[in-house]
Amino acid sequence: MKKNSAKSKIYSIYHFAVLISILSVYTCTNNNENDSDQVFRYNEHKNINSLDPAFAKDVANIWAVNQLFNGLVEMDKELRVIPSIAKSWMISNDGLTYSFTLNNNIKFHKHSMLTNRNVTAKDFVYSFDRLLDPILASPGGWVFNKVDNYEAINDTILEIKLKEPFNAFLGILTMKYCSVVPKEIVEHYGAEFRSNPVGTGPFKFKRWEENIKLVFRKNNEYFQKDSIGNSLPYLESVAITFLQDKQSEFLQFIQENLDFVSGLDDSYKDEVVNTQGELKNEYVNQINLIRGPYLNTEYLAFYLDSNKNEIKSEILRKAVNHGFDRNKMIKYLRNGIGIPANGGFIPMGLPGYSDKIGYTYNPDYAKELISQYKSDFKEIPSLKLTTTSNYLVFCEFIQKELEKIGLQISIDVIPGASLKEAKANGKLDFFRASWVADYPDAENYLSLFYSKNFAPKGPNYTHFTDKAFDALYESSVGETNQNKIEILYKKMDSLIISRSIIVPLFYDEVIRFTRKNLNGMQINATNLLDLRYVKKLSNF
Repeated sequence: MKKNSAKSKIYSIYHFAVLISILSVYTCTNNNENDSDQVFRYNEHKNINSLDPAFAKDVANIWAVNQLFNGLVEMDKELRVIPSIAKSWMISNDGLTYSFTLNNNIKFHKHSMLTNRNVTAKDFVYSFDRLLDPILASPGGWVFNKVDNYEAINDTILEIKLKEPFNAFLGILTMKYCSVVPKEIVEHYGAEFRSNPVGTGPFKFKRWEENIKLVFRKNNEYFQKDSIGNSLPYLESVAITFLQDKQSEFLQFIQENLDFVSGLDDSYKDEVVNTQGELKNEYVNQINLIRGPYLNTEYLAFYLDSNKNEIKSEILRKAVNHGFDRNKMIKYLRNGIGIPANGGFIPMGLPGYSDKIGYTYNPDYAKELISQYKSDFKEIPSLKLTTTSNYLVFCEFIQKELEKIGLQISIDVIPGASLKEAKANGKLDFFRASWVADYPDAENYLSLFYSKNFAPKGPNYTHFTDKAFDALYESSVGETNQNKIEILYKKMDSLIISRSIIVPLFYDEVIRFTRKNLNGMQINATNLLDLRYVKKLSNF
């Protein structure tokens, strides 16, 4: 075993060295714009297909768009909604009318067609109209599903009226879909606004060689300041490359050609991080590791309209929840990155999360539940778990653990698109899923169990229905008292877990590697890339 291990290590080092030599050619062709000490360099392996906020659906697009555009409001690192272009707002007592007062000194980026042009409330009306335009076909049109109408009262007052109270609405407005854009520029470029963006953000567009390099420059007229009145951002520019291979990306980072890397890929995780989720000793003096909660719950789900006894049986569903060790799974399969889901469906980092309602690893009790199932149904239980290849290793771990308690699990691996279609149309009895928050409110998670949201029309893939849950959900969306909202959220989450509708696996984490000379990198639970406060120190 030691010989094989050593041979693997030698091969790993050799492979690493070969990749470094190959990438040196790539590096030499990309240094001409990295001379400034204040250029922030990162790689986007998933590519970027649009810089138009109306199409800011994927993380890659959202990160880029966030540097260029602002909305009425934004989130701070604690997920509190704070002012952005709107300096203040009022909400009517009935929760239906939102009145925003805009900062009237905010300018769009300079452009040959747009000189010293201030943002007005009419610009938001235009931007919202555009988002809802069926011809544009923005994936973000749904954010106004609960909006009745909106209007510019004058240049600085924007009023939005809802069809019904919805306490998560401010959180939705922080999404990049809701950014303000200038009508003159959008209509001039048409569809090509995607590659000729003009916004109000801390950086402005410079150039884009698609699939090769994207460059932003500092917006010297940006309206936000730091806590002592200094202009933001500190950086002079942002340079984004598009290497698709994650290991190559990390090698560029180690070679000091990139300033940060996001996420922990299997290709290098064992080289860099130990099983406690800490940097290995050989990297401690080279790079920093930043971690924090991420609003993503990974879970298994049961389709409750199934005809299978195993799916209908709450006893068996509980056995699955008690039958494997989540802590062991995270330690060995994710090198300690991630939080074992010993709570509910609401992830750590959101108001409403509770660590007192989840399942503990209890194999003896799980065996008792399996025995009870066999006695009740006079059959040996078995389940087919459907997943994608990316999560096969987790499903195989669970499979082996559940076999120890007497539950046979077969695994079916299908493409991601096929799994998405099948779970939406009730074709899978037991499947792996994840839910990344669209907006920072636990309502986003609990909506998956509201009976009026049955898939395929909504996100209720389990087809769970319960009158008590629905009543709690309907009460929560109209409640304005935050303490009462959290109580309602916890009650709903507890109900879901007590019925074993799902099997929570883990809550994900934001993980970022940065160079030692990088200062001011902030993270929040939505994994947004905010470069306003980042600076590169020269004394490293």
